[in-house]
Amino acid sequence: MRAIAIAQPGGPEVLVETQRPVPEAGLGEVLVRVAASGVNRPDVLQRKGAYPAPAGASDLPGLEVAGVVEAGDAAAMAEAGLKVGDRVCALVAGGGYAQWCVAPVGQCLPVPAGLTDIEAASLPETFFTVWSNVFDRGRLQPGETLLVQGGASGIGVTAIQLAKAWGAKVIVTAGTDDKCQACLALGADHAINYRSSDFSAEVLALTQGQGAQVILDMVAGDYVARELACLADDGRLVIIAVQGGVKAEFNAGDVLRRRLTITGSTLRPRPVSFKAGIAQSLRQHVWPLLASGSIKPVIERTFPAAQASAAHALMESGQHVGKIVLQW
Repeated sequence: MRAIAIAQPGGPEVLVETQRPVPEAGLGEVLVRVAASGVNRPDVLQRKGAYPAPAGASDLPGLEVAGVVEAGDAAAMAEAGLKVGDRVCALVAGGGYAQWCVAPVGQCLPVPAGLTDIEAASLPETFFTVWSNVFDRGRLQPGETLLVQGGASGIGVTAIQLAKAWGAKVIVTAGTDDKCQACLALGADHAINYRSSDFSAEVLALTQGQGAQVILDMVAGDYVARELACLADDGRLVIIAVQGGVKAEFNAGDVLRRRLTITGSTLRPRPVSFKAGIAQSLRQHVWPLLASGSIKPVIERTFPAAQASAAHALMESGQHVGKIVLQW
């Protein structure tokens, strides 16, 4: 089969097309003939040599796919209500940049009614991540305010739509006025250009001094202290990436006095059982919203799989709103 491999750590040009054997599904797994593969920030980090695949996972990049089930563990498939020929999208620990990919049955979801394979391939990584961190760890409640750092990213556009569907208020940050407008068009209540405004002061002003109950952060570093300053009492800061650095200095006394929670997670190394639980929540709470069109995938651009390097270059440029997808 055709696949996209990382020849060596480096820039987008190190992504090369190669030939690999078609993988075989093991116990609890299905083999998916891939129609489209989502591109995500962790793929870029893996390409640079900064985010190696977990033990036992494919060395090929790619964390989400959509396509057709071709084979698999019959008992596990029957228990999950899956059969050969079903259209699915799946979260995987690696190997998504290929014409065939093995996925745990528990991490597969049916393609929502009315969605294309390209749209479906854009769902798993961001929807699993947002659900796990905003709703499970962050415990966002209807009527609360969520601050999303990087509202125009794949994570951001998903968080905006899910939080609004949940009945929350949403404030986002973005790096350009055009991106701010795109976030508002998706339903965000307020958008702050972080290059021209102090997001911490703006959040306090927009919430009449109360602050946001939940903050979804992909920056960390020196953002943490500024985020704690605009976090409401009993608020929850959830860190899911460290684009601004792993070290942060903040007032720990303020955390005590205002009962703040600082938490975070990485999804890729978690066990299948954990991810399967997220899949069940998504199928119950989110998939009906996708099928009805209440929320929708946001895709900036689709590339032929052979142009994976161009897709990575676009992601690193920061000039996109929403997801980037490879098509096979």
